Amino acid sequence: MTGSTPSPPLLEVRRLSKRYYGLTAVDDLDFTVPAGGIVGLIGPNGSGKTTTIDCISGFQRPDAGEWSLDGRGLTGLAPYRHAKAGLTRTFQAVRAYEELTLIENLRVAAQEHDGQGWWAAFLGSQALSGAEAATHRRGSELLSLVGLGGYAERPAAILSYGQRKLLAIAAALMPHPELILLDEPVAGINPTMIRSIEEIIRHVNREGIAVLIVEHNIEFIMNLCQHVIVLEQGRKIAEGPPAIVRSDPRVLAAYIGTAPESGNNG
Repeated sequence: MTGSTPSPPLLEVRRLSKRYYGLTAVDDLDFTVPAGGIVGLIGPNGSGKTTTIDCISGFQRPDAGEWSLDGRGLTGLAPYRHAKAGLTRTFQAVRAYEELTLIENLRVAAQEHDGQGWWAAFLGSQALSGAEAATHRRGSELLSLVGLGGYAERPAAILSYGQRKLLAIAAALMPHPELILLDEPVAGINPTMIRSIEEIIRHVNREGIAVLIVEHNIEFIMNLCQHVIVLEQGRKIAEGPPAIVRSDPRVLAAYIGTAPESGNNG
């Protein structure tokens, strides 16, 4: 026989469930993200998208389920341990230390991902000095990648909302992740910035980083992602290539209330 056995998924999520005061936000969810893939996670408001990535990045504790990255179990670990294992994320609410420069923001992000915070900086050591130099180089490279290299020594307070999104992506890339989770990366920004973020995602993906994107902008997802997962009321109702998913009657029903009788989605 010819052919090869498919490689195991990079991220594997099994039986994930999360409830809030009797309301089920995520219900027995299974999905995978392949190494080097770009996967979209979509669904109407309240479908459980952000809760899902909050759980699998360690920021919320699920009621059930388990997940692993490249075969390494991450269930129940703190966020910084997820980052050290190779899984990082951005947030819907863009966060930045406004009084710090952009490069300082990335240095802080690197410490947060490492789980050491400011304590190691307070203690000081030769090893720390070398790590800080490497962090500065990494931060400078990433600011150039996202188009903010010229602002490296400027305070984050000067950034527009869209530029803060770029800074957040750079921060999530600081620890050389295998997988980055992007929560609403293009919400509330203009078409030019959307195109810039799309190109940044394509670039980091070409470098071997897998991407899982939660986003309401369906066209952005359909143009960028190789595989799309659709949630409704916490359950997976469809998944597959964008061309298949966008014409799935269950997806149409979830978004517009009822599926058209014809196969045309308008």
